[in-house]
Amino acid sequence: MSDDLLGSLRSIAGTMNVLVDGDLSAYELDWRKRSRGKALAVVRPASTSEVAAVVKACAAASVSIVTQGGNTGLVGGSIPDDSGQQVVLSLQRMNTVRSMDAANLTMAVDAGCILQTLQDTAEKAGFLFPLSLAAEGSCTIGGNLATNAGGTQVVRYGNARDLCLGLEVVTAQGEIWHGMSGLRKDNTGYDLRDLFVGSEGTLGIITAATLKLYPMPAARLTAWASVPSMEDAVTLLGLAHKHLGAGLTGFEVMGQFALSLVAKHYPEQRVPLWQDAPYCVLLENSDHESESHARAQFESLLETAFANGCVLDAVVAENLSQASQLWHVRESIPLAQAEEGLNIKHDVSIAVSRIPEFVATTDALLQAAIPGVRLVNFGHLGDGNLHYNVQAPADGDAKAFLREREAAVNTLVYDSVARFDGSISAEHGVGSLKLDKLEHHKSPVALGMMRAIKRALDPQGLMNPGRVVRV
Repeated sequence: MSDDLLGSLRSIAGTMNVLVDGDLSAYELDWRKRSRGKALAVVRPASTSEVAAVVKACAAASVSIVTQGGNTGLVGGSIPDDSGQQVVLSLQRMNTVRSMDAANLTMAVDAGCILQTLQDTAEKAGFLFPLSLAAEGSCTIGGNLATNAGGTQVVRYGNARDLCLGLEVVTAQGEIWHGMSGLRKDNTGYDLRDLFVGSEGTLGIITAATLKLYPMPAARLTAWASVPSMEDAVTLLGLAHKHLGAGLTGFEVMGQFALSLVAKHYPEQRVPLWQDAPYCVLLENSDHESESHARAQFESLLETAFANGCVLDAVVAENLSQASQLWHVRESIPLAQAEEGLNIKHDVSIAVSRIPEFVATTDALLQAAIPGVRLVNFGHLGDGNLHYNVQAPADGDAKAFLREREAAVNTLVYDSVARFDGSISAEHGVGSLKLDKLEHHKSPVALGMMRAIKRALDPQGLMNPGRVVRV
């Protein structure tokens, strides 16, 4: 049966685009290098019609499909299992910007387009595509939509879902849904787009999207501030909303230990003010009037913040180069943490008003359970999303810590999230890593509806099985 299927796949995508031999680690090893699977084949179609034909061939053979974009996910959602019986469908060859509609402020793109390519394409045309995250140089827009990615500008522009107006999708039966409308209003029944955004390839395969564009701001200014506590960071956020309004496009919080790892592992980077306070904040103000207006807004904000006592010290980038350096420090935290050793990652969402209490409570619980444990706390405070990561004690064995402590640490953190009415996944998705935890933290009614949707759209259970929801 597998030989017959491989023959069909080769006739669809071409022999060179059906990979079965050699080093396939780029497709079989997850980004965190924690999980490795074994694929029956890696298929690289070049068009939506080829994707549809691949799905039909796999459905006829009852072979499951794992769809993959840039393979930058963090929850084990885009690599095959170790059975050697799953097909990895890579969309990287489908990387064309199909069209741009300046009057409608939209562009239509293939799912395999690299996020940074879309940002650059929009900028060259005088527009802004605001989705921005650390992996933007390698992640693809299809994967961003399939996981409903967030990033650093959610506070102003929303998640990937909010930036998508339409989709083209290949269903589990190999049919093509042409839903690429660029309409901002369409009340003709269920919103099928929102079913597939965030579904992690479990309901169908996103092959293209119509995305929102925005006018390019006249000025974008960045500031870095040290604050005495997480409570003061929340106070500063409130002041930023008041002084900057819709111009507040980024508000990131970074714990002292997280920044110390960047200073330790990337000494060539200049990390401002990190030794002076338990937390630092990175703010971005996008202004549609002028740089002088944006700078005046920042000066007013910081003057009020200093008077309030919620800011100890601050610097405002003088140019784009300095702003880029500040953002580079923030984006280097995950890389520096990886250099420090294996760690336990959490991507949680809490109401902003409750974050200080959540952090204080959960920090204390972890320190009591594991004396000397190190907490790498950073993330998108502006939208309530923390990357609340746990590192082994300084003198501990990182591999042993992960192996022996991960389950207990996850239970402690996720139970604390639940007590604060939060979510155990803010922007990374569920994948396979959080599958069991979701069943514990999602209501039975919600799980029942999710399973009903899965059964209705993928009755054979061939679309990325074992991810998001167990049927």
